[in-house]
Amino acid sequence: MFTDDTIIAPATPPGEGGIGIVRLSGPGAEDLLLRFFSPSRVSARLDSHYLYHGILRDSSGRPLDEVMAVLMRKPRSYTREDVAEIHCHGGNLVLRRILDLFLAAGARLARPGEFTLRAFVNGRIDLTQAEAVIDLIRSRSQLASDVAFTQLQGRLAVKIQEFRGRIADLLAEIEAAIDFPEEDIELDNAQVLGTNTGLLLADMDHIISTFDSGRILRDGLNILIFGRPNVGKSSLMNSLLGEARAIVTDIPGTTRDTIEEELILAGIPLRLVDTAGIRNTDDPVEKEGVRRARIKVDSADLILLVIDGSSGLTDDDLMALEFCRGRDVLVVLNKSDLGSLPIPEILEGLSLVRVSALDGIGLDVLIQAIKERFSGSGNATDIRETVVITDRRHRQALLLAREALSRFRKILTEGLSPEFGAVELHEALDAVGEITGETTPDDILDRIFTKFCIGK
Repeated sequence: MFTDDTIIAPATPPGEGGIGIVRLSGPGAEDLLLRFFSPSRVSARLDSHYLYHGILRDSSGRPLDEVMAVLMRKPRSYTREDVAEIHCHGGNLVLRRILDLFLAAGARLARPGEFTLRAFVNGRIDLTQAEAVIDLIRSRSQLASDVAFTQLQGRLAVKIQEFRGRIADLLAEIEAAIDFPEEDIELDNAQVLGTNTGLLLADMDHIISTFDSGRILRDGLNILIFGRPNVGKSSLMNSLLGEARAIVTDIPGTTRDTIEEELILAGIPLRLVDTAGIRNTDDPVEKEGVRRARIKVDSADLILLVIDGSSGLTDDDLMALEFCRGRDVLVVLNKSDLGSLPIPEILEGLSLVRVSALDGIGLDVLIQAIKERFSGSGNATDIRETVVITDRRHRQALLLAREALSRFRKILTEGLSPEFGAVELHEALDAVGEITGETTPDDILDRIFTKFCIGK
């Protein structure tokens, strides 16, 4: 990874706006800025971290724009390199002319995420903090933003470094036994190592267990509205959205394809998917809708199985219920405004909520039930105050480390040679190091940083 050149990119999104920002980073940032920027107040040298008013001129000395400029000298900058920013009038033409000016003078257009990559390479942040940057930018709810910000502050990194330290302590004990074979690990020492390993595994299990909640925070809860025709699936979706998004009629099979909408419900980002009614049909279009609805079952985090609570179960209801077998299901007994029959025996043991999608009765109870599915206790405050993993990469690395530690504990129990234990501990260290970036392969780094926008 070469960081000896100077990169440039717009730090604001394309389009018209009050302000546009162009960012440079690298050893030539200050010289390039001073070549074209004329401060209103003549100064022998720009002070670092001060905003200066002035005129940006092209290579022939003609004014390009009235701007504000700031120079941030290393290491007190985002990238730990010299960084310069030009705050100009927002507009595609102005930004493009400024970019072309600096590119012609020797700067290079930054790749996606290259500013943050340089911050990582230069040791300002670790990989978990770099990933938190993109999570913070893309967060879809206040809670997701809060969790991303705590990771940006380094809370997850501190916990991972704690794991690394504890694994390293175990490894030091084992390598001492390898270096001094005449002093075998005594039984008491082996028991202490085994106990410490067990405590470490328990702490890892706790962090791993937060992944489901963390993933939902970042990616959203995928909720499938499922059931036979005319039970009120589309009405339920419209009520949750607060708008008439899906067409509602008394004609069976009105919804022929999936309808997807995103919303924030009780602080949780959701993707609602309304599906075609499940029933036996000869209509080829409706049959395709049923097939697509069944496919969506496998990818749903939660299925709202909608049933007409004012009438008895039909064969189509039973078929829809069968399609949901083995999945996380919340039964929504709709049309409570028309009366409520006793709960059928086949539904006993399932979570149920009675609602009337038409007039909104019971929607608050349904929303609370969805919220509890997400956070267990229904208290999302705990998620803000604890370490949460939101990335599958982090979870996979912790699982690999856990497996290696479990094998190490088994080696201790069986009294095998310390060399075998050292191999497992080295593997655990490597796995944990992938999370923070100490041992992350370059192809993984490339994959992470290409997710970023240009200019960050």
